[in-house]
Amino acid sequence: VQLVESGGGLVQAGGSLRVSCAASGLSFSNYAMAWFRQAPGQGRKFVAVISWSGRNTYYSDSVKGRFTISRDNAKNMAYLQMNMLKPEDTGVYYCAADRNGLGEDPAEYDFWGQGTQVSVSS
Repeated sequence: VQLVESGGGLVQAGGSLRVSCAASGLSFSNYAMAWFRQAPGQGRKFVAVISWSGRNTYYSDSVKGRFTISRDNAKNMAYLQMNMLKPEDTGVYYCAADRNGLGEDPAEYDFWGQGTQVSVSS
């Protein structure tokens, strides 16, 4: 199984960025997909999750209304559109796959990507 993130970069506060996750080696449409982020010196924190069908999405309070998670099961891709970015959104963004649920606990997730850096300057 491979999850490969891309699309990170440096952006000014108030700007937008979209990160992508390409999945292979798993039955993608059977897995919920989530994004987590990790700031320096901190643990991985939940950002958003989308159900296998795409019908259900959940967000952390800190990103609700600014970020949108989506997926394309035909392409085995998951996305996180990030708008109105803030410096506190800075971190390494990881995508993760979970066969069994829509949880916020990183320990529940079966597979992880290597992460992509997102930096937001003030």
